Amino acid sequence: MRLSARVDYALRAIAELAFVAGTPTRTVLTAEQVARSQGIPAKFLESILLQLRRSGVVHAQRGPDGGYWLARPAEEISLAEIIRVIDGPLAHVRGHRPEDLGYQGAAAALQEVWIALRASEREILESVSVADVATGTLPDRVRDLAADPRAWS
Repeated sequence: MRLSARVDYALRAIAELAFVAGTPTRTVLTAEQVARSQGIPAKFLESILLQLRRSGVVHAQRGPDGGYWLARPAEEISLAEIIRVIDGPLAHVRGHRPEDLGYQGAAAALQEVWIALRASEREILESVSVADVATGTLPDRVRDLAADPRAWS
């Protein structure tokens, strides 16, 4: 699985917003605060936050007390949703959805492989919420998979 820098930055920014949403004091962050906290280029992050705002994942307010905050509880926002907002479908081959491919002959089974891969990605990415990432309390299935030494190579 290959994730773009935009997706990586978006996930990190959303996790940061989710983290502050869970604190009793401040729930609104400026793009610059998020960028500085996560080591993300500020101008790049602003365009990502705009995309997330347009999709309804975050809200924004201008002005001296302005900034960004989650539009819904972090528990209701999956990693899959963020990836889809930023980069589109979870799995595609040469820009096509796996079910739209037409493999033939000896390669025909590849279509099922790509569909199974997408299903596996979806299973993980839809089961992990932004809150899970922000609090470090990942689902057991994810922790089990990550604990396998073969997953790291």
